[in-house]
Amino acid sequence: FWDRPQLMNLIADLLFFASALALGYAATLAVARLPFFPLRELVVAGPLQEVTPTQVEYAAGSAVAGNFFTVNLDAVRAAFEKLPWVRKAEVRRRWPNGLELAIEEHVAAARWKNADGAEARLVNREGEVFAAASNAALPLFVGPEGTAPLILARYHELQPLLESFGRRPQTLALSPRQAWQVKLDDGVLLDLGRDQAKSRINDRLQRFAAAYRQAAERLRARADVIDLRYPNGFAMRLARAGEGKQ
Repeated sequence: FWDRPQLMNLIADLLFFASALALGYAATLAVARLPFFPLRELVVAGPLQEVTPTQVEYAAGSAVAGNFFTVNLDAVRAAFEKLPWVRKAEVRRRWPNGLELAIEEHVAAARWKNADGAEARLVNREGEVFAAASNAALPLFVGPEGTAPLILARYHELQPLLESFGRRPQTLALSPRQAWQVKLDDGVLLDLGRDQAKSRINDRLQRFAAAYRQAAERLRARADVIDLRYPNGFAMRLARAGEGKQ
């Protein structure tokens, strides 16, 4: 080994290079920890509708730590995504002393309640359930956990059919046995039952929409419950006059 100067020179060069890298890394860490790069501002990209400045300040105060180089961006992002109306958050460094925050908010499509009566939450336009409060006039979805996307899709299918005779869905419920019920804005309950290969819910509802006005005029009474589970007709339970059938 001592008789091979070329090998000794190579080893010395490698040791010198490794020492330089270690020294540079240590110096970088030391400089990054110095109070020369404090975080002084948080810039929120775009306007927010539901998330309040107070919530943003609280999340930032609980998660932002360190300076421009040492701040943990993943921890900051996770803190903002815990806020009630935040669907997604992105956090970037903004030279020389700030962070830039972009928030995608939930857009509520309905209120949500489990069929077992658990605490109410909200459903966004993607069919995701999230915990937040809203004073908006939203329909109510009721169903087993995990069925919110299915109920939202059904709601979009039924809404134009109901609007064709001047009604709006107020509550849409799916039972654990996959049976559907709709409560209209006038209080009438539509019992839709389950989808069947030979008797689709949408087909039954279309037949009902075509005949409902005529049936209501002939009976001259307000229906309380309308049973649409029949393949070729529907039954109406009247609010005052007992039961009628069409």
